[in-house]
Amino acid sequence: MNDDQRGRAPNYTNACIVMFGVNITWILVMIWAIWGLIAAGLLALGLNHLMSRLHVWAAERHAASIRRGKQI
Repeated sequence: MNDDQRGRAPNYTNACIVMFGVNITWILVMIWAIWGLIAAGLLALGLNHLMSRLHVWAAERHAASIRRGKQI
C-alpha cells in the first residue's frame, strides 16, 4: 500500500533570480578588474540585448503556437 503523502515542491524562482544577480555581479567585477571597465560594460550591454531578444523570441514563439491552435 502506498500511503506516501507528498507535498508540493518549493518555488525557487526568487532564489534563482537573486543568485543570477549575485553571480553576474561578481563576474562583471572580475572582468572589470582584469580587462577594464570598457570590457565589463560591453559584456553587460551584450547581455542586456540578449535578454531583450529572448523576450521577443518567446513572444514570437507564443504567437506562432496560437496560430497553430496550440497553447504553450
